[in-house]
Parts: sequence; structure tokens; C-alpha cells
Amino acid sequence: MKKSNFISLDSLSLQDFDENSELIPLMTPEDEEKIEKEELPETLPILSLRNTVLFPGVVIPITAGRDKSIKLINDANNGGKVIGVVSQIDEDVEDPKAEDLHKIGTVARILKVLKMPDGNTTVIIQGKKRFEIDQVITEQPYIKATVKEVPQAKPAAKNKEFGAIIESIKDLAVQIIKDSPNIPTEATFAIKNIESDSFLINFVSSNMNLSVDEKQALLEMNHLKDRALETLRFMNIEFQKLELKNDIQSKVQSDLNQQQREYFLNQQLKTIQEELGGGNAEEIEEMKSRAESKLWDEKVAKHFEKELAKMQRMNPQVAEYSIQRNYLDLFLDLPWNEFSKDNFDLKRAEKILDRDHYGLDDVKKRIIEHLAVLKLRNDMKSPIICLYGPPGVGKTSLGKSIAEALGREYVRMSLGGLRDEAEIRGHRKTYIGAMPGRIIQSLKKAGTSNPVFVLDEIDKLSNSHQGDPSSALLEVLDPEQNSEFHDNFLEMGYDLSKVMFIATSNSLNTIQPALRDRMEIINVTGYTIEEKVEIAKRHLLPKQLKEHGLEDKHLKIGKPQLEKIVEGYTRESGVRGLEKQLAKMVRYAAKNIAMDEAYEVKVTNNIIVDVLGGPKLERDKYENNNVAGVVTGLAWTRVGGDILFIESILSKGKGALNITGNLGKVMKESSTIAMEFIKAHADQLKINPEVFEKYNVHIHVPEGATPKDGPSAGVTMLTSLVSLFTQRKVKKSLAMTGEITLRGKVLPVGGIKEKILAAKRARIKEILLCEDNRRDIEEIKPEYLKGLTFHYVTDMMDVVNIAITNQKVKNAKKL
Repeated sequence: MKKSNFISLDSLSLQDFDENSELIPLMTPEDEEKIEKEELPETLPILSLRNTVLFPGVVIPITAGRDKSIKLINDANNGGKVIGVVSQIDEDVEDPKAEDLHKIGTVARILKVLKMPDGNTTVIIQGKKRFEIDQVITEQPYIKATVKEVPQAKPAAKNKEFGAIIESIKDLAVQIIKDSPNIPTEATFAIKNIESDSFLINFVSSNMNLSVDEKQALLEMNHLKDRALETLRFMNIEFQKLELKNDIQSKVQSDLNQQQREYFLNQQLKTIQEELGGGNAEEIEEMKSRAESKLWDEKVAKHFEKELAKMQRMNPQVAEYSIQRNYLDLFLDLPWNEFSKDNFDLKRAEKILDRDHYGLDDVKKRIIEHLAVLKLRNDMKSPIICLYGPPGVGKTSLGKSIAEALGREYVRMSLGGLRDEAEIRGHRKTYIGAMPGRIIQSLKKAGTSNPVFVLDEIDKLSNSHQGDPSSALLEVLDPEQNSEFHDNFLEMGYDLSKVMFIATSNSLNTIQPALRDRMEIINVTGYTIEEKVEIAKRHLLPKQLKEHGLEDKHLKIGKPQLEKIVEGYTRESGVRGLEKQLAKMVRYAAKNIAMDEAYEVKVTNNIIVDVLGGPKLERDKYENNNVAGVVTGLAWTRVGGDILFIESILSKGKGALNITGNLGKVMKESSTIAMEFIKAHADQLKINPEVFEKYNVHIHVPEGATPKDGPSAGVTMLTSLVSLFTQRKVKKSLAMTGEITLRGKVLPVGGIKEKILAAKRARIKEILLCEDNRRDIEEIKPEYLKGLTFHYVTDMMDVVNIAITNQKVKNAKKL
């Protein structure tokens, strides 16, 4: 039922209605009788209604906008105030003719005419009785027609069935008013106060939610009982719809109430925050939408939602707000469970490694093995590889090639000089300026959770009062633990088990033992002269030409000239120094091209001397064996292998032993052991024991500015002293390395490959080693050993027999 704006509780008669009264009274049975007796005019002006139907006795307001309708109302209002009201068949017709109107309508009396500010006229009319259009007289200025009355058949006064229908209509109307939120409860009193049965039916029909056609059909029913039954049927349908609607509403009410409550509270919170200083709703919405696309698990999602709710409650002006926002931004930026797809084409991986690096076969082999296992298992925890070797041999650039071969992202983190544990683990986010650790930051930058992660210079980590970063790395570099790596800023475990960590180091001595134990050490040894020449030709020279804006045709350096540069101007295991020398050669060409001066494109030995100066580093060549007590030893340094000379001399004295050359404790002990061994075996060595008491011995290792230590020079010192005391020559072009014991044993030493390469550079032909070092020699490629002869010994007497010749030195002393 519709809300009616013109119901009054007053039982005043409509016949006494005054145009200026505020209330419109209901129709009484007496009014109905008077209307029944009224004669119908012969002709009536016909007012067409678009969207409603007027029933007898009912009062409705009508807004007239059409000129014809306004003129009709004004004329009728000034005249007898009686008009005929008929509904249009099609409400869209703007200027209806007689054929566009229903035949049956209602005679109406104009109660009140109101002029509206928008130019329309609102008229309040009351239906009187039904009529039928007989004949249209005129259609200008509005429709006029002759009409005839349509009488209403009524049931007998004491008809019980009709009485029951009327009661049902009243009860149902009251129920509908009660259940419908749109109808005011005052309408109940109006229904109860209606005394006339026919007016009740008409009143209810008029206020029901029915279409114009349905209402017209009700109006056209001649028998009141039929109309009452049809009205009751429509009311029942409406009541059922209302019940269903209320039932659905009550079901969703609790959900809606909760949502409305939250919405209302959020709106209030938003307003309060805006008042306090700028809202953050947009920011939070953006974070929520970004969070939907993340692949994190339930634990992380819950934590994020909790922290987001905390941020929502914060005032954006407080300092903690920006910390919280940075924290949540980190959560959204981290690649939780996002992995790049590995490329398991091993042939392609081999090609990439060979293209970028010449030599380094052991390292390449290990990487290909790792890729093979990864291909077969697909979910293997990545091992921690540590590439260990001298500077400039390509450890860091290997990481880049591995990343390209695998198709993974590449991340590099330099650990040199790092002394704050928070750099690895992050700060707790309560501190001002708190940041996550470099591991988490690097993963955020990489955008995937399985990059190739190069930890550069892991041996250069230091510690301070701010903690020990190498201990913090223990968790990062343990495949069993790093699936839940705890960052202080993140406050949650992050899975690092799929990251491929590659550490690089120049020395293993400074790495904490527990950390070294977690890594697979791969020794990246220095390059031979041949390898350096190849690297210079394939990689370094093209790179330098490109960096200086030149092309291949502008400078050509042949292999013999490259070898001259390698031997005469660089002394290193890697190729950094070589690259600098080549850069000088390229600049020589660039300068001449820029100044339009003629120069030789093909470099000769003379040009090398002109550009680079005289060869500076050819002093580590083998020297002659003309002097007693001078022996060539092999040493390992941080920049690779080297040769060193051990000199000893006799002077008149009382048997004192002096040692110089910036030597460490172990090396000094080696010289003492050698001296005592010779004294103990003087007879076997054919040395007069009295010599030891008449002469002082001085041992020196040249280049006193360079600190030297280690056991490797034991055999060299022994040979030097035997040569000195016997005044016999040491075998030509021989170098040696090995540790000695007091009882005459020769022990193995390390760094063999570097030492062998150094010996080859120095034009050494024969090398003397401990028998146990034979396996190290077997691991070296045969082409590097060309032109070398090896002597494997176990006893110090073997060393003397091989190294010392029977030939006396020139100007030998007589002892």
C-alpha cells in the first residue's frame, strides 16, 4: 500500500468542506448517499490522467503540466467545479485524443487548486461516481463529452459473506500498514474510522501498489462484491511479498548492521584523522589491493593484516607512522614465494661460462655438476660455494656468468670492511632510521627469492663493539637453517634456501672456521702466461678498445708482444695489472688518432718499451749458480706464486747464526732446524765439524721490505747451507719447496699450482718437491707442465744429493 498524504482522522462531512481548511475529511455513509442521489451532468470536461486511476470517494492530488489540462482545471474551478477524470490507455502519449482514453472514468469535484513555483498546477480532487463516455463533443481547447452513469451493484445489507470480506480487507490493511516501513502508523486509524464499505474498497484499491491497467480493471467492475474479492486477492499478494521482503531483510540485517557499524566507525576514524592531520585511507586501500596479489602464506598474510590494522589506527603525524609504513612497504616489495624459472640447458650454460672465462676448468665443472643435480631434483637446496683465490682471476665475474647460465637474477653484496652485525640482520624497527639487513634489501631489489647472490670478499669481514657480522652470516650460509632466516626489522623468518650463494675470498685464514665449514671451497688458481695471453687477446684488449672509443682496426697486439707485456710489466696471478698496461697501450693509439698523428697499428717490442717504459719485473728470473749458498725457493703469496732467493754467507767468528729479510717465526725456525741437521750429519755431508765453531753464518732472504713466513723454505735453507759449507754449486735451473723436520724428513706444503706457474715464469727447468705433493702435480693440466722436470723426495739427504753438484764454485773458500 502507498502512503497517502491526504488522510484525515476527522469525521467531518465532505459536503461541508471548506477550500481553506487544512484537513481533508474522510467520506461518511451520509456523504455517499448524497452523492448517489446527485444527478450527473449531461456533458463534462474530460481530464486525462497519465499514471493513476481515481476511485469514487477517494481524494487525490494531481499535478497538471499540459496547457489543455491547466485551462480545463481553471475553467472548471471558476465554474461548477465538476469534471470527468479518465485514465490514458498509453501514458506516453503527450496529447491524448478520445481514442487514447479508457471509456469508464470517475466524476470528480475540485477541492483545492494550488499554483506551484515551477509553473505547474496541483489540484486536489475527490471522486464522486463512475461514468462512461458516450460521445465526444469537442477536443478543443480540451475534450468535452456527453456521459452516462454506470450504476454500482451492491450486495444486500446483511450479506454475511460480504461482511467477512470487508473485515478481512480491514484486518489485512492494518497488518500491511504495520509491516510496511513506508506507511505511517496513523493510516491504521484512518482504515478503522472508515464506515462505508464501498469507500473502504475504493480507498484501499487507490492506495495499493498496482499498475494503471490493474486499477482500471478494478474500477470497471460493476459488482461491489467482485471488486472486494479482487482487492483482497491483490492485498494478499502484496502482503506475501512484504513478508518475504521482511524475512530476507531480517536475515541480512545482522550482516548489514555489522558492515554499517564498521563503515560508520571507519568514517568517523577517517574524519578524526583528517582533523588531526591528513587522512591515510587511500594509502591503506592501495596497500590492501597490492597485498591481494602477493603469494605469501597464511602466517605472513595474518601478520600483514594485523600490522596494517595497527597503521590504520595511527595518527599520520606521529613518528611511528612512517616506520610502520616503511615496514609494510617492505612486506609488499619482498618477493615472497616468487621464483624465476631456472634454465637447465647445460650445453648453453657451458657455452656462457667458456665465453666469459678462459681456463678455470675446475670451477666450471663444479657449476655444471650443480646445475645437473638441480635439473634432476628441481627443488634442491642450493649449496654455498666459496671461490677462493688471488685477486683479479675472475671470481666475482664468475657469479654473473652463473646467473646468466641459470637464467636467474644477479645480486652482489660487498662484505669488505663490514663490521656491524645489523648490516646482515637489520635493526629492530623501534629504532629511528631502522632498516632491514642487506640480505633482505638485496632480495627486494632482485624481485625473486632465488637469485644468484655473490658475497664478495667474505675474508675481509671485521668485527667491532657493534657485533660480529661473520657470526651473523652463519645462519645465512647454512642450507639447513636459512629456510627461516630471521631479520630483526622484518620480525619474521624469510626463506633463503633457494638462493644460490657464491662467496669470494682471497685467503681462507681470516674466515671464521665455523663459517668456512658451511661452504664448499673451490680453489680458483692463478693463470699461466699462456692463459693470460689468451685472456688479453679475447677479452681485455677488445674491452679496452671499446671503452676508449676505438675499434679492432686501430690497434693490433700480437701474441709475442702480449707475452712481453705479461712477463715484463705485470707480476700477479690475476689479470688486473695486465688490463691496466693494455689500457696504456690503447691510450697511445687513441692519442695519436685524436691528434691526427701517424703511428704503427701493429705493436712491436720497441713500441712497448716506448709506451710502458723499460721492463720492470724481470728480476724474478732464475739467476746463475756461480755463488755458493744461493738457492731458488718457491713461495705462495696472496697474489699467487713467486720465486725467492735464499742467500747464505760465511764470515770469521764463533759459530753464530744470523737471519735477516723480514722473516716470520716459522721461517726462522726452519733455518735453525736446517743448521742443526747439518751439524748432526756433518760426516755424511763431508763437512769438517770445526767449521761450525770458526765461522759465523748469515742467512738472508732478499726484499727485506716484504714480510715472509711459512714452512715452505725449509728444504731451500738446507740446500743453501750445505752448498755454503761444501762450497759446491747448486744444480742449474732448479727450484724447490718443502718443509723439513729435525730427523731429516721432507713434508708436503700447499699452493703447489701457483708455485709451479711462478717457476715456469722464471724459466726454471727442474723442481724439487715432497713425494706427498705428487698428487697436486697430477691435478695440473699437462700443457702447463711442459719443459719441467720434477724430483719427488722424502728425505733431506735426497734433497742434497739431487740439488748439490760435485762442481766447486768459482773462487771457492778453503775452510
